[in-house]
Amino acid sequence: MSLKQQIVTIGMCIAGTTLTRFLPFLLFRSNAPTPKYVQYLGKILPGAVFSMLVVYCLRHVTPLQYSYGLPELISIAVTVVMHLWKRQMLLSIAAGTICYMLLVQLIF
Repeated sequence: MSLKQQIVTIGMCIAGTTLTRFLPFLLFRSNAPTPKYVQYLGKILPGAVFSMLVVYCLRHVTPLQYSYGLPELISIAVTVVMHLWKRQMLLSIAAGTICYMLLVQLIF
């Protein structure tokens, strides 16, 4: 990329980030109630995003080849148990990720 293209790219990233940060505050004033569809999306989207993430992470698992999906299944179990135990999403995700990386690097 030329210097001009780099500057334009950085400028577009800055503009996109700024727009996505400030647009909700401009569209939804604090003195007005939150629209019903925004409340609905707030309830539905987290589960949908995590479901897509699970499908994305498991798409190349082949149960008939070595490792048989065991690192993935063990890591999912660790993530679920940690979440049920501590109810901390970031801790659960970190524990599952660390478990998976250790299993893949050291055991499988």
